[in-house]
Amino acid sequence: MELPILYEDDDLLAVHKPEGLAAIPERDPSRPSARRLLEAARGERLWVVHRLDKEASGVLLFARNAEAHRYMNTLFEQRQVRKVYRALVHGRLEPGQGQIRAPIRMYGSGRMGVDPERGKPSETRYRVLEYLDEAYSLIEALPLTGRRHQIRVHCYHIGHPIVGDPRYGDRSVQQRYPRLMLHALSIRFRHPNGQELEIVAPVPESFQQVLDALRTELAASTTDHSATTSSPSST
Repeated sequence: MELPILYEDDDLLAVHKPEGLAAIPERDPSRPSARRLLEAARGERLWVVHRLDKEASGVLLFARNAEAHRYMNTLFEQRQVRKVYRALVHGRLEPGQGQIRAPIRMYGSGRMGVDPERGKPSETRYRVLEYLDEAYSLIEALPLTGRRHQIRVHCYHIGHPIVGDPRYGDRSVQQRYPRLMLHALSIRFRHPNGQELEIVAPVPESFQQVLDALRTELAASTTDHSATTSSPSST
């Protein structure tokens, strides 16, 4: 598998990770990961600087040397990195923009959850981009903190789980969708050379196909309902 390169210089490497591919090696060494694939293809060591869920797609950034790795770690610790995600959630999310503040902690088996007493402070800003009838909301999400599964947990916490997320949602419902509808759209930060850098991963076809299919399905449903309610009664 060849990963599309979004950005590359002597210090950093950014790729467009597809959904279903782990960012770093998993417990099973036979399973592929983005880092392992890149290191094998390029013949170099890469350092991980941030997380991206296996089920999500989008921008994945690596450092190419230890100094750049330390620099990027410092930026993330000081919250000087701006990450923007695109997500499709269940239901009509209102108000159309806001912030979700809910402490998160690990509950076991890789599952995270909100815990007001023992959780770490976590905050996500969101903005609705489009309502798909009453059934879905397409949103832009900005995690202001960097907890594992943060956007997924916060959306689930407020009653609007991300479409296609069996871990944080009704599994029987979520299994009908072909992917987790969460995409890391962009990452912006100050490069080690001092310049502002923004790296963007276009929304992939797999994400757009789900959106288009749902729009078509909802439009057909609306048309059928209108035709039924407007039909003249028999005399």
